[in-house]
Amino acid sequence: MSTRLSSFVVVATLIGVPSAAQELPPGYLDPAPVLQAAAEAIGVANLRCVTISGSAYAGMVGQQRLNGYEVDWPRGERLTNFRRTMNWEAGTSVEAFDREPGLNPASWKWGLGWRGGTPLQRNSRQLFAVNGTHAWHVDGQGSAPVAAPPEDAERWQLDMWLNPHGFLKAAMMPGADPRATWRWELGEMGRDGATVSPEKVTIVSITVLGKYRVDATINSENLLQRIHTWVPDPVLGDMNYEHEFTNASYVDLGDGIRFPAGWHHHQGWDDNYQAQSVNAGHNAFGGTLADIRANDCDDPVTVPDAVLRADFPVEVTTLEVADGVWLLGGSSHNSVAIEFDDYITVVEAPLDERRSLAVIDEIVRLVPDKPIRFLINTHQHHDHIGGLRTYMHVGATIVTHWKNYEFYTRDVLNYAPRTLAPDMLALWPPTELAEGYQYETVRENYWLSGGERSMHVSYVHPLPHVEGMLVAYLPNEKILIEADLSDSRTLLGHVQRLGLDVETIVPIHGLPVAWSDFVEQLDSGR
Repeated sequence: MSTRLSSFVVVATLIGVPSAAQELPPGYLDPAPVLQAAAEAIGVANLRCVTISGSAYAGMVGQQRLNGYEVDWPRGERLTNFRRTMNWEAGTSVEAFDREPGLNPASWKWGLGWRGGTPLQRNSRQLFAVNGTHAWHVDGQGSAPVAAPPEDAERWQLDMWLNPHGFLKAAMMPGADPRATWRWELGEMGRDGATVSPEKVTIVSITVLGKYRVDATINSENLLQRIHTWVPDPVLGDMNYEHEFTNASYVDLGDGIRFPAGWHHHQGWDDNYQAQSVNAGHNAFGGTLADIRANDCDDPVTVPDAVLRADFPVEVTTLEVADGVWLLGGSSHNSVAIEFDDYITVVEAPLDERRSLAVIDEIVRLVPDKPIRFLINTHQHHDHIGGLRTYMHVGATIVTHWKNYEFYTRDVLNYAPRTLAPDMLALWPPTELAEGYQYETVRENYWLSGGERSMHVSYVHPLPHVEGMLVAYLPNEKILIEADLSDSRTLLGHVQRLGLDVETIVPIHGLPVAWSDFVEQLDSGR
């Protein structure tokens, strides 16, 4: 993407954009004149890079309280003093902002990428940068850069091209393969820049980064009002990902350059009535970034040595907390394996399939002759369910609270195509996925037993942080397995209400802790 850009007409000829003389299939248009008119309308050739500043909001994708009652991702803290520089020629982008510390993962920018159990942001000033395939974040000025995982780096690079100038520049590059069609855009109270009356628009799609099919809706004023694609997500598969710009948001910067000041970004479908998806979260980023400086490129963005050397191996560390009970750690999230007489139960399938397959391999090493019969899911935050499909693939029954059932069966554990990052369940779908044999739901209490061992799964009554939360208790071992509740009086109240005799808490984040230490910590915080 760092190839120097030239005029659209020359490059379009080089990459073989269909000309008007070529015969097009029914319903398709010649994209060349559409792209050229749009490029001229906003001065693409005159803008090499841009810096935008203002105030924005961040949506915590995958952290909604309860699917079925929310139509948006919950908002994080405001992103104040926001500044972003995009240099399309260099293939670099730098975002910096102030955000209240102590509440968000330091590695989280906005939208996708929230991972509980990772180090929290400690300083107000945050910086996120991407250069080609490398990305990193800096928590506070002068702090050491921390490499971002490859999936974040690719998405941050993609973001640089999901704006009007970025899209039109990408359309000029080899391999873009533009295609165009048209439709009537219905009026939606001004959303997507549409008027109250139907308007005929053109949609041009291109290939970006050799992988993502990105489409732009171009209106009658030759302005890009919606730029849309899909990104891979362990929970939702090919996930809707789009930016929207109204006509009124375009600012005249001189020299024929117009750039939008108003940003509105969806991750997930804008499905307020949940007609197509139960998940229904969408708003992930937005704001007014009205301080726009054309061709203000800053200094070159150099990838730090530590980022160049970074790798992201999957490590599974095993800690036997009782006979036949193992904590499988080595990451920000744990799983817990419990051996019964003739099967294995696992509590939690976090993060993604790569992590879950490594954990499953370790379980098979520990207990090679017993099937993983049950997977206990504590709650529906996306960083805790990225491996559900993997356990279903190996034949496990998913046990979850009933309030999560519709979301999981309709949006997650389904046959929907996953083309960007196909997982085991997509590549080898079992018939049970449709027949419903692999689900069990809990309302208040659920028991598993086998031989001398039993497990009690119980519902933790409504929480402001998350609804549909379960904990697992092993009465013989006096072990409680929990997620996201290790500093919560709700957990103390739940144990006291049920009369559980707990000696050890085994958390999904962190190492086991004595129940007495947990109670003492709560008392000292009064």
